[in-house]
Amino acid sequence: MPEGDTVYRAAGRLREGLEGRALIRSDFRVPKFATLDLAGDVVHSVASKGKHLLIRVGEVTIHSHLKMEGEWRVYRRGERWTRPAFQARVVLDTADTSAVGFELGLLDVIAASAEADEMGYLGPDLLGDDWDAHEAVRRVEAAPGVPIAVALLDQRNLAGLGNVFVNELCFLRGQLPQRPVADVADVAASVDLGHRLIVANRDRSDRTTTGVDRRGQRLWVYGRGGQPCRRCGTKIQRGELGRETSGSIIEDPQLRVTYWCPHCQS
Repeated sequence: MPEGDTVYRAAGRLREGLEGRALIRSDFRVPKFATLDLAGDVVHSVASKGKHLLIRVGEVTIHSHLKMEGEWRVYRRGERWTRPAFQARVVLDTADTSAVGFELGLLDVIAASAEADEMGYLGPDLLGDDWDAHEAVRRVEAAPGVPIAVALLDQRNLAGLGNVFVNELCFLRGQLPQRPVADVADVAASVDLGHRLIVANRDRSDRTTTGVDRRGQRLWVYGRGGQPCRRCGTKIQRGELGRETSGSIIEDPQLRVTYWCPHCQS
């Protein structure tokens, strides 16, 4: 599931394949940008910011968000793609490589000068060089009635955590995901744990929060509804949190599935 660590790795692959190289072809397969031609422009840099990916080319920034199904893949020029061509939303070719964005949930091209304003609503980036834990805590605590899971998922508070990390850190902190921020004993500790978890996983292809790198044993509660808790054996519960709670709006309209152990979390 794409979260900040997934996007961070995608940015690394794109950086290796594109950065410093001139495009010989661009092919935007969405109506809004179908006539846009970036051939001849140089890719200055590639960066991730939370769950967002930014490719800076010439005088513009290609802004994408993977949502649930999206993925960027980098191929050698002429190499056969490993996903169907009809899923491609954009193709960026250099003399040596092809970067293909498949089923991107969001694809936009903005003036490079507008990038800061476009991304300015995001909270501190958990994987950014300018990570600011104090500011993230301040933003989370500004809405004390919001469930802690919703607050940690709100990209305006801190950018990068998704549903997997949030459910897992709530378990590790022994707090229910539905618990209001005001009733969380140490918000700073939850934010710090979220930061440590995502940093520990940013270079891993298989995310783990248990410390065990074996299939089926990598997570404590996420996706394990009805199964026994790995600590106490109590049946893991499953529920949902809505998009909007006490004025807080997370980035997408989906209901978020939550998982918790009723014995280990309170």
